[in-house]
Formats: sequence, structure tokens, C-alpha cells
Amino acid sequence: MNQSSFNIAGGTASRADNSPILIIPYMWIGDFVRCHTVVRVLKQRWPDRPVDVLSTSLCAPLVDYMPGVRKGIVWNLPRGAIALKQQLALAALFRKEGYGQALIMPRTWKAALAPTLAGIPQRTGFIGEARFGLLNDWRRGEKALPRMVDRCAALALPANAALPDEWPVPQLVVSADDITAWRKANNLGDTPAIALAPGAVGPSKRWTYYADAARALTAQGFDVWVVGGPGEKEAAGEIVRAGGAKARDLTGTDLRNGILALAAAPLVISNDSGLLHVSAAIGSPTIGIFGPTSPYHWKPLNPIAAVIQSTTEVPCRPCHKPVCRMQHHACMRDITTGEVIDVATRVLNDAGVVTMQTAGRGL
Repeated sequence: MNQSSFNIAGGTASRADNSPILIIPYMWIGDFVRCHTVVRVLKQRWPDRPVDVLSTSLCAPLVDYMPGVRKGIVWNLPRGAIALKQQLALAALFRKEGYGQALIMPRTWKAALAPTLAGIPQRTGFIGEARFGLLNDWRRGEKALPRMVDRCAALALPANAALPDEWPVPQLVVSADDITAWRKANNLGDTPAIALAPGAVGPSKRWTYYADAARALTAQGFDVWVVGGPGEKEAAGEIVRAGGAKARDLTGTDLRNGILALAAAPLVISNDSGLLHVSAAIGSPTIGIFGPTSPYHWKPLNPIAAVIQSTTEVPCRPCHKPVCRMQHHACMRDITTGEVIDVATRVLNDAGVVTMQTAGRGL
């Protein structure tokens, strides 16, 4: 849905209230991208109120490409600990910014602590871990909202407001100049490159045949870029060996490098992972390979070129488990390289990118 067709004005604060709003999102990459829908809803309601986003150092590069965000506040709280000293320091920072409202998406007590210590007047979130003393604009009904985007974006609406049929989609805007400079800095030339994102949280979400796909794509004349984090180094090595001289390992610790690779590629092939959401929000033609997870619940809100699932009956799908409990991984293993390459060829043709197959047919 475009911004103009989404129109919910006003709410708890007056439209004349220009106090900034703080978003505290989930810090997984895909969920962080989804929070841009929340930004767009807030800017529709209050165009003149600045919106800031708390982020970890991992997610911080995403903020630079999010229209409507004034700034990101980078703060790395340790996992599994309250870290009161750091919470107090973060609260002091929030207090200086003069936030009028904080939208707290995670359900944890810990996520609501710094906004409370900062005295932010309106602290909005689902009750979660019995946060009655921390939130003063608490919401119920979280379990009735199966999609992550609904649970997050509902917090940007007045309490008890009906949800729209469609939300504004997340956007990441990457300039052509940034892409050109990035390609030059990495000596990547001008050959069209297919970006492969083989990683995911948990092995059950990882498609089995990326190396075979790289071999097929380079045989068609494409370069192949492997994108992901340090955890994908081993898989990237296997894929690059299969793809040969036309394949490059672009995995690493800098998410900005991955963002630019996805923006530069005429096609991205990804598992159900954070990079799938990044690519879709950029607007790159994107193929999402889904096995143990449900596309309805977890695919990007943005239109994507294709969702690929196994065409064979897999009774245990979707299990939403990080590891295959049945030990056969059929929901991913049964998706063949040929199926993925056929869909990739169609998507590239639709985008006007000539492949060897289409050239051979005189198309």
C-alpha cells in the first residue's frame, strides 16, 4: 500500500505536538527492517514529529537508508542481563532528547526499563512480561495478531484502533551514486551479478543447493556475489569454489556492505532471513526460499518477485523450528536447483536482464 492510501490521523497526542518519538524495535535484522512500517505510520499521523530509532551497532547502517528517521541511537545492551548501569546511561541520553513517546516493540521488561527511567511521558507497548509499572499506554490482544508487522505497527495507532487491510511497506533508499562508488571500491566491474544470501537463523531455514545455483548462474554469464555475516563464511567458500572466477565472497561484519550489494544486484536469492527483508525493502527483485517457516507470517511486506516452496507434500511444514526434528530437511532439500534457476530466469527476463537462455531463443 502506498503512503497516500493509509490515513489515520491524530491520536493520544495533538497533531500540534512536535515532541520527538522513540522507536525501540526488535534487534534482529529482518524485524528491524519491519520497524520502518512503524516509522511510516507515525509520519502519516504526525508529519512534523521527529522519529528516532534505537539500534545495535549491527543494525545501525539500516537507519541511514530509512526515509523519515531523524537519527539512530546506537546502544549495545548485553543479552540476558539487565545491565542497570548501562540502562541508566541510556535513560540519561533519552532524557536529553526530550521524547514525548516511546514505542517499545519487544515484550521484555528489560526493553521498557530505560524509557521508564528516562521519564518519557507516554510509553506504549504490549503488556508482555507483566510490565504494568513500566508502561503507561499498555496494549492487550498481542496473541490475536499472528504477523510480526501487525504486532509492531499496531503500537503506532491509537489504542483499540482497527488495523488497516494493508500497511505501508518498509523502504530502504540507496542512491545510485552510493552503488557506483561501492562497486568501484570493491573492483566489481559492470557485469550483472546475482546476490546469494545463504544464511539464516537455524540450519532448517537454509536451502541446500546454493553452490549448484552459483555454478549454473556463472555458466549463464552472471557474476555471483555471496552476502551475509561471518557465520556464512564457510558456506560462502563452498559457493565461490563452485562458481569459480566469476563468484565473490562479500560476507563479513559490515551490514552496509551487504545493503549495497543487494541494492546493486539485478536479482537476490535468499532464504527466510534478515537479508530477504533488506532486499525487498530496497526494491531489488527478490526470490525468497521458504521451508520450515510460513510465508504468510514471515515473508516481507513488500511485493517480492517470487516465493519458492517445495512442491512435494511435507506434512511437518511449517514447523518454525531452527533445526529439523524429522532429520530429513525435506522442505528445503526437495527444492531443486533447476526450480530455482527457472524462476530466477523468469524474474530476470521480467526485469529486462538478458540471460544466455533468452539470448539463445532470440528474445
